[in-house]
Amino acid sequence: MIKEVNHEEFEQLAKSGLVLADFFSTTCGPCKMLSFVLKDVEKEVGEDLTILKVDFDQNKDLTAQYGVTGYPTLVLLKDGTEVGRLQGLQQKPMIVKLVKDNQ
Repeated sequence: MIKEVNHEEFEQLAKSGLVLADFFSTTCGPCKMLSFVLKDVEKEVGEDLTILKVDFDQNKDLTAQYGVTGYPTLVLLKDGTEVGRLQGLQQKPMIVKLVKDNQ
């Protein structure tokens, strides 16, 4: 599942299982390209992973809470605890490896 969320939804969903938070901006070219990559990641590991898209500009408190200073930034959470992070545009194999290494 890929879902764009606000702060409240994020807080609820981020605590259950494996969650990949995609901190993005609507004006960011690499962020738009990463969206396509994440659709491919979802196809490969979708049943084991929830992907939450967090708009950097509309959720500044959440980005500050997770120490996100640029975008795109991917934060992998397991039961609410950060277990991995990738910054910048990433390719599918790197993201899949991060997810599988933390299942």
